[in-house]
Amino acid sequence: MSFSGIVIGGMPKKGRAAVIGPVKKDEDMGVAAKHRKTDTSSPACPLCFDSPASLFQSLISPMTVDEFFREYWEKKPLLLQRSDPALVSYYQSLFQLSDLKQLCVQGLEYGRDLNILRCVNGNKLVMNNEGRVKYSQLRKDFNQNKATIQFHQPQRFKDELWHMQERLECFFGSLVGSNVYITPEDSQGLPPHYDDVEVFILQLEGEKHWRLYKPTVPLAREYSTEPEERIGMPTHDIILKAGDLLYFPRGTIHQADTPAGVEHSTHLTLSTYQIMSWGDLVLDVFPGLMMDSIKNDGSLRQGLPRNLLTAAHMGSEVKKQVCTILRSLAERLEQDEQDLRSSEMRKDFISNRLPPYHLQEEDLAPVGKLPTLEDFVCVRFREHIVLTLEPSPDNTDEAMKLAAFVLHSLRNKRETHMMGSQDLHEEEDEDVDNEEEEEEKTVQGLDFPMSHLPALQQLLSGERLHVADLPLQQDADKLGLVLGLWTQGLLQVC
Repeated sequence: MSFSGIVIGGMPKKGRAAVIGPVKKDEDMGVAAKHRKTDTSSPACPLCFDSPASLFQSLISPMTVDEFFREYWEKKPLLLQRSDPALVSYYQSLFQLSDLKQLCVQGLEYGRDLNILRCVNGNKLVMNNEGRVKYSQLRKDFNQNKATIQFHQPQRFKDELWHMQERLECFFGSLVGSNVYITPEDSQGLPPHYDDVEVFILQLEGEKHWRLYKPTVPLAREYSTEPEERIGMPTHDIILKAGDLLYFPRGTIHQADTPAGVEHSTHLTLSTYQIMSWGDLVLDVFPGLMMDSIKNDGSLRQGLPRNLLTAAHMGSEVKKQVCTILRSLAERLEQDEQDLRSSEMRKDFISNRLPPYHLQEEDLAPVGKLPTLEDFVCVRFREHIVLTLEPSPDNTDEAMKLAAFVLHSLRNKRETHMMGSQDLHEEEDEDVDNEEEEEEKTVQGLDFPMSHLPALQQLLSGERLHVADLPLQQDADKLGLVLGLWTQGLLQVC
């Protein structure tokens, strides 16, 4: 047995509203998130929220971010054992068993908000009841039936987790989901399995016994259980105590139980980087790349051989022709200065991520004075904006033109974060009904002519810029650009 670990003694033209869709997302959940009032008795936060990078650095301290990504990320597990009382107290404040009584008053439902689970003879047993969760029944399942409580996406209810995950989504540029697992003494909630996400475990209460195994599918793209007889001996056999952190890459087989003699264990799973591989990026940019090439290359518009689609197999000549097309496409891509165009990944991220922490309705209104040519301006909420190139809303049947879209997450709903059928998850519950009809959701933002792209890129670089110096020929276009962003609350005079 071997593991990588650190034992820590202490924590040292005027834009118009864009409608781009459809992006799938479930209906708003009926459970309202509660904003906690500031509690002066709450433990001091040992994490640094000054920036996304500082938060992640403080989360894995004393290890550096560079060392983590060089030695551990997507490669091997990392154990950080801590004995800092301030960190232990802070972790416990994030979520604890005693929180469930108040949360049940808010209208939790089985399947949607939590699952009741137990591992029996190597299999997952789902013990959910129907409808609303009653706290008395929840405690009965926990105390008498030795069931694990899997609480979905607690950042919907806990402000500190909203803050943490919003900062981490800025750091990773990827969705960050969470689950809380509360397991009673001498019990296990889930069988050995692996996930399709990078996993960070924060031990909040009690102790948890973890066994990790060599992946059968490195960097897996889907969730799967694994039978005990297939996984061999653990590569890591450890006890997590309150304040400890464990990281392991997607595909790492794992199982965890609360040891005998420990009243209960509460841990938080932070999950990220689902569908974020190079292969996913190529799949995302390839449709736009191919469509642009078809438009500009007549040879790609020549017809296929007759009856090709009904042939028993396509044959070597077809394969040879496809290889020629792909090589030509790669050569043009290397020579072309045009940026790659994302089809769905950027839109999916910006439309499903958390809104800025504690953003209120009044924060969405225009701020300060109306910008003029003489003013200097800067973009607000830069970390929550993406710039994409999409087919223009003005397209006709005769021509396809691109437009520059400024998309943002300011009006996203914290209450529905990660609650759709494509959620991040650590231990996916395939027995939960995820077949509810999803409504189409348009992405919030503005669209501008392609001539405005260089000016938008300058503004979104984060610099303080003089409106008169924006790279547009007409003063009316410069004013239209900044007024469009200012109207949406995305820009201010500074």
